Amino acid sequence: MPDFNSRPYVLAETNWKTVKETDYEVAVLPWGATEAHNYHLPYATDNFQADEIAIAAAKIAWDAGSKVVILPCVPFGVNTGQMDIKLCLNMNPSTQFAVLKDIAQVICRSGIKKLVILNGHGGNHFKQMIRELTLTYPDLFVCSVNWYEAIDATRFFDEPGNHAGALETSLMMDIAPKLVRPLSEAGSGAAKTFRIKAFVEGWASSQRRWTKVTDDTGVGNPDGATKQKGRAYLNECCQKIAQFFVDLAKADIDELYE
Repeated sequence: MPDFNSRPYVLAETNWKTVKETDYEVAVLPWGATEAHNYHLPYATDNFQADEIAIAAAKIAWDAGSKVVILPCVPFGVNTGQMDIKLCLNMNPSTQFAVLKDIAQVICRSGIKKLVILNGHGGNHFKQMIRELTLTYPDLFVCSVNWYEAIDATRFFDEPGNHAGALETSLMMDIAPKLVRPLSEAGSGAAKTFRIKAFVEGWASSQRRWTKVTDDTGVGNPDGATKQKGRAYLNECCQKIAQFFVDLAKADIDELYE
């Protein structure tokens, strides 16, 4: 007999019978992007990673007794700085907020009080959206997590890179190895920086025009990436995020401060 409920924490795989009978405590929405990742990684790299990390962390949390449900990944991110890259799919922040509001409405009507946006794309920023969303749904606790900031990547990689570099390449070697082309085909990931000091120091900010920054769409050298490094980093990252899911599931949203 097939096991229809082998991953009841993955909404896309479970069924109405299970959903109806489960009191979910936390809903998790992975949010990625569809964009070029150098010459060797697939366009959906951010989606593969966000999905894998969300589901792996949810399993750990579920096994610890926390009722977490992973929603389908939103595969489109804010890519306004990459519009001159062929088939880089952009979702404007205003559209992103409209999608988030609709999903939040469903979460509220389903009786779930906590929503986590698990973000896998550097161009996505949800802080201001969460502020506005709180006015519409004051009883829903909404937060966002950038999975790539959960642990110190330099413990695993000399140069992690921030787009199709050693970190992302190693992860994809573990998550979807058949979609990773040989590193001999990858560009160097060399990237230019702003000439203006304030932007470099980080106390002033602006959008980067990607094709002015990098020739191969990568930012970070993928050399030295290995499946083993990807697995080690992924395991620790998922353990930490899983603990956050457990802590949030247990938390009283009216008693979050001490």
